[in-house]
Amino acid sequence: MPKRVVAEFLGTFWLVFAGCGSAVLAAGFLTPAGVHLGIGFLGVALAFGLSVMTMAYAVGHVSGGHFNPAVTLGLAAAGRLPWRDAPAYIATQVVAGAAGAGVLYVIAAGRPGFDATESGFATNGYGSHSPGGYSLVASLVTEIVLTAVFLFVILGATDTRAPRGFAPIAIGLSLTLIHLVSIPVTNTSVNPARSIGPALFAGSGPLGQLWLFIVAPIAGGLIAGFTYAALLGQNENASPLELATAA
Repeated sequence: MPKRVVAEFLGTFWLVFAGCGSAVLAAGFLTPAGVHLGIGFLGVALAFGLSVMTMAYAVGHVSGGHFNPAVTLGLAAAGRLPWRDAPAYIATQVVAGAAGAGVLYVIAAGRPGFDATESGFATNGYGSHSPGGYSLVASLVTEIVLTAVFLFVILGATDTRAPRGFAPIAIGLSLTLIHLVSIPVTNTSVNPARSIGPALFAGSGPLGQLWLFIVAPIAGGLIAGFTYAALLGQNENASPLELATAA
């Protein structure tokens, strides 16, 4: 377990720092001459997907590469992780998300005029805190459905019937696609640890809406975890998840 929680810390830290960092530091970058060199929604979506893919290859063979409480709970519901291991994973992911956001805050604050409360600091939200002004209901449905789909991809890609060694690619690309769909709606969570970290530095507005980005991803993860085997079957001699993420 000590090595597994270290792996989860590294992976979650990188996901939050790199993914949210791309949004905070690079999404809308303007040169002093007013030239837009920002990476935009597409770049941010790729950053999140690549962060998961790279760390899944780097440490997925140690811990399974969850980096997300909703993934941990979904995998436990699917019988891929003992329930007794979930609390250590989740606690580590939340701490790592806060650490990643903290390091990002230190860097972002090095630019004159930076204000995490005013900029939003890559937090998630609905209504007035939604990038596109989407409602609570729209945001709730978006987060539940996309997290469930994300778990179906993870469970399918790591199924022992699937080709070995390609799971991180499928998982990373699916997270990229999820961001391309939902950044305008909620700024994309599908991960409570990713939402908690930045919200700690962005004031009362994002913190007041944080409940949705804890409840909805967990609900989506559990829905997929409890229904995957019934809908798609599973290998009766399933190997540990750590082997599925290894080449």
